[in-house]
Amino acid sequence: MPIRIIIADDHAIVRSGLEMLVNMQDGMEVIETACDGEEVFQKAVQLKPDIVIMDLNMPPGENGLSATRRLKEAAPEIKVLVLTMHDDKEYIFRVLQAGASGYILKSAEDMDLINAIRTVQRGEAYLYPKAQKLLIEDYMNRISQDGSDDVFNLLSTREQEVLEYIAKGYTNKEIADMLYLSVKTIESHKSKIMEKLQLRTRPELVRYALKQGLLDFV
Repeated sequence: MPIRIIIADDHAIVRSGLEMLVNMQDGMEVIETACDGEEVFQKAVQLKPDIVIMDLNMPPGENGLSATRRLKEAAPEIKVLVLTMHDDKEYIFRVLQAGASGYILKSAEDMDLINAIRTVQRGEAYLYPKAQKLLIEDYMNRISQDGSDDVFNLLSTREQEVLEYIAKGYTNKEIADMLYLSVKTIESHKSKIMEKLQLRTRPELVRYALKQGLLDFV
């Protein structure tokens, strides 16, 4: 039984190249491709692949971080391998927090990607070498700071998602439309976010989101 894979990337040439590479391997099959987060979410929920190879930035549609969170909530058995150009620890932390099983750069060698797919399929986590180093350094820094918890972790997955959209300047109505929720629900999430973070104004929320690296996903 081959490893069934869906590829999500906003560039058609990247999707085609990845599909060709993966389909050349023994025991792997690309069953679908998608151009943004919403499309890959719908196809993955319907087709139940083993792995989704997920880009992070897929404008103008839903980004890969948001899609990963939604997919892991709806179908936790599906593994997500993030394939991105972003070589930054804030991206790595957000991706792992969202539930991804692996993180690899688009600059990696072809066989590194194939190895990452097989590693994730075995139920193991895959991080490229520099990412492993960054995580170890961050862990050591947290220990040296008495292991204080980031208040960001007090927010639910949905609240973190709403915070990201608020910080990017979307109105409550626009956020409600994107998340298929009511404006009243978005307002409720916003109030809870403000309360948990002990913030009082939208500019304070934006500054907090910038500090957390959320505004990198534009």
